Amino acid sequence: MNTKKILITGSSGLIGSSCVEYYCKKNFSVVGIDNNMRAKFFGADGSTINSKKNLEKKYANYTHFETDIRSKEEIFKIFEQITPDAIIHCAAQPSHDLAAKIPFDDFTVNANATLNLLEATRIFCKNSPFIFLSTNKVYGDKPNYLNLEEKEFRWDFKDKEYLNGINENLGVDQTKHSLFGCSKLSADVIVQEYGRYFDMNTVCLRGGCLTGSNHSGVEYHGFLSYLVKCFVYNKNYRVFGFKGKQVRDNIDSSDVANFTEYFINSPRSAEVYNIGGGKENSISILEAINYLEKKYKKKMQWNYVDENRIGDHICYYSDLTKIKKHYPKWKVNQSLDFIIDSIYESWSKKKKN
Repeated sequence: MNTKKILITGSSGLIGSSCVEYYCKKNFSVVGIDNNMRAKFFGADGSTINSKKNLEKKYANYTHFETDIRSKEEIFKIFEQITPDAIIHCAAQPSHDLAAKIPFDDFTVNANATLNLLEATRIFCKNSPFIFLSTNKVYGDKPNYLNLEEKEFRWDFKDKEYLNGINENLGVDQTKHSLFGCSKLSADVIVQEYGRYFDMNTVCLRGGCLTGSNHSGVEYHGFLSYLVKCFVYNKNYRVFGFKGKQVRDNIDSSDVANFTEYFINSPRSAEVYNIGGGKENSISILEAINYLEKKYKKKMQWNYVDENRIGDHICYYSDLTKIKKHYPKWKVNQSLDFIIDSIYESWSKKKKN
């Protein structure tokens, strides 16, 4: 890799901070942009200020900008100053529930700011790979209309076509996305378009549940982390609809950070990949509760709310066939058990402190 300078937005968040650590350890010059809007979105529990402080303290090769990515002028100044060799765009308003309450903030952060970053890349460093953390919500609720099979503790796909999960050919049109899904889809499409129209190296990573021990899970975002947090703190967890059998695949943030290097080393134009833990790392809410109760020998406090979240998926796990075909050396290293246990240990440590 000839890359020397990497710019990471949302650098204090889960994926962003994992990418910062990944590249700082490899002695690259890493520039982060994060103004802790998570605290505005989710309150003190969602704040990433401690993550920022830890990164600045730990790595001399890390430089932080407290910049709002919605400011085109400020973004252009940063790009002109550093001309990054690669861009990893992780910053987002990440909650599809919250988006309905703050539609303008949601769209300007997710869509308009992505345009700022793409245009800055085109002007100042056109050949630099641009990696965008998209979402499986770009598919809207289309997965809910596939043939599903109800099992004892989970829903699952019935047709052989989806034996390995959802692939990139699933349509994104004529479906209910949530406003969050719309803003991220807008960004997703324009990232692809800059790749095709301007012949740039861009990729959209349509994530399943991206998680890990550093995830600041809240009720509106971060299903597995928040569920484990409620378990550790003996706090009631609310299950919204689908009998608690809704399924998600989980991938540790370190495995996402690892993939970005593969793409930077061998970039492609206007590419799209579903990225997640795949079928092996998929789990339902009921299965997650059962796992925690059995492993840690105590009962989970939870109650059931019959009404599901608008546009929520009944069953979703990522088909990783395409991403593994294009990058056969990349793999999901962290098992589901490891992910859950590391999140448990992290919340337990925070509780003691």
